[in-house]
Amino acid sequence: MASNAIPAPSGRKKVAMHDGFLKHAGFRWLKISAAIMLVCIVSYLLVDVSPRHNGGSWYGYTLGTIGALLILWLTMLGVRKRAMTPGQWSLKAWTSAHIYLGLSLIVIGTLHTGFQLGWNIHTAAYLFMMIVIISGIVGIYFYVTIPKALSDNRDEMTETEMLENLRSLDRQLHEAAQPLSAEHATQVLQSLEQDPFGGGFFRRISGKYPDCATRQAQADLRRERAYQPKMGGDDPLDKVEALLEKKESTLGRVRRHLKLKAMLQVWLYIHVPMTFALIASLTAHIISVFFYW
Repeated sequence: MASNAIPAPSGRKKVAMHDGFLKHAGFRWLKISAAIMLVCIVSYLLVDVSPRHNGGSWYGYTLGTIGALLILWLTMLGVRKRAMTPGQWSLKAWTSAHIYLGLSLIVIGTLHTGFQLGWNIHTAAYLFMMIVIISGIVGIYFYVTIPKALSDNRDEMTETEMLENLRSLDRQLHEAAQPLSAEHATQVLQSLEQDPFGGGFFRRISGKYPDCATRQAQADLRRERAYQPKMGGDDPLDKVEALLEKKESTLGRVRRHLKLKAMLQVWLYIHVPMTFALIASLTAHIISVFFYW
């Protein structure tokens, strides 16, 4: 039940877009979803099922059928988002319905079980459904909050411009390091040669780079020069230190940018596979009910 929408060209517009699908048509689908959940809860309390509510009763079958059809419809968002159409069933309207009807499955699915859970395929389908819903909620939160954070972090610069600024600093550092001693030049060289974004996805999502050569070179220079008198004139170490400071600041901004982008994607690594797992377990659940019960 992927709840991602088409990216907007800027952070500010993206936030507005996502606020739009949450509030679409005066929270129409939130109201419809709330009404569905209320009807399910009231009917659950009023309907007498002997000996107790369970997924195998006529009421359980009814809720199960509604839930299964709803799950299948919700998975169609991935297909639907490829077609941009206006009107009552625009992508924004469809996404809004996807979110709020998806939330109604918490009530529909739980009441379908009759609160009878165990170590079986039926409970597995329920658990996969809950994981998909929870990961979808996380995705909504990310898509509402992160675009603004991305925009603020960029400070009116594009990703390409930030990376070009980083390359420009590297060129300046290479030039400024020419008059340095071999020891100091080696420190700068380590900063220039290291991949500043290496370490894989988990390092990117954490935003932590403890072995950053630029940070280390800057710290070594500061520590070494702390008790040395400042040289007058154009001290090449002053220029190198200033450039390293600028590079570290730029690296911090680019790393935050990459971290935020990764956070926009990481929930899908749970949401999408769990959706397929849900469909598979739901299919096994239905087959086992109709052919083995």
